[in-house]
Amino acid sequence: MTETPETPHNPMSLAGRSVLVTGASAGIGQATAVLLSRLGARVTLNGRDEGRLADTLSRLIGDGHRVAPFDMGDLDAIPGWMKEQAALSGPFHGVAHCAGIQTLRPIRIFSQDFFDQVMRVNLGSCLALAKGLRQKGVHAERSAMVFISSTAATAASPANIVYAAAKGGIIAATKGLSAELLPDGIRVNCVVPSIVMTDLIERGFEKLSQEQIDHLERLQPLGFGHVDDVAHAIAYLLADTGRWITGTALTVDGGRTA
Repeated sequence: MTETPETPHNPMSLAGRSVLVTGASAGIGQATAVLLSRLGARVTLNGRDEGRLADTLSRLIGDGHRVAPFDMGDLDAIPGWMKEQAALSGPFHGVAHCAGIQTLRPIRIFSQDFFDQVMRVNLGSCLALAKGLRQKGVHAERSAMVFISSTAATAASPANIVYAAAKGGIIAATKGLSAELLPDGIRVNCVVPSIVMTDLIERGFEKLSQEQIDHLERLQPLGFGHVDDVAHAIAYLLADTGRWITGTALTVDGGRTA
């Protein structure tokens, strides 16, 4: 639609744009996919569970959305898979990479297999997606990537060291990729959330005492986050509201690191 002086202007509109959302079967990824659809985007939903992706698909607004199951741990196959998806949905104007894993494990039981899995899925997938997006025909003339880091990377996180290291790597990768992909017209940013209430976190809280949960909440002056808090930040960076932002780690943590 052509804007006129009487037409309300929405700089966060994603109308006519194609966006890939990974980890879209639940939590932050699902909330992000729903929000992007409400902003007008055509969303390609990625995750490993086709049934749960179908549930997310049923929540989206508008037409042109697709389900594309794939394991983000298969790093070498990601670029080819992205080329296939772009051929079906059109070049991507954005990628919201919300897939990841977290398992608490103290350093005394550190192992190579655990390290490889956490680093591959959380950090390696970011790099493989960046490699895939920069391919000719996969990205639009102007495109954007948003990764999910964590305040675990910027604050003490006992028994969570490998995860914290992977999320710290995402912040570093964001900086480097923002410069390397600039000639391709691709902006790269990441969001750095603290504790956000998802099904995974709620299950983890079942193993904690109320005193421990209260302590965690006190660390965040604005309380625990909601998945929409992170989704809003991702949408802001993908849309024209973020057109002059690249190489940035946007902290969304309820005041924890303030």
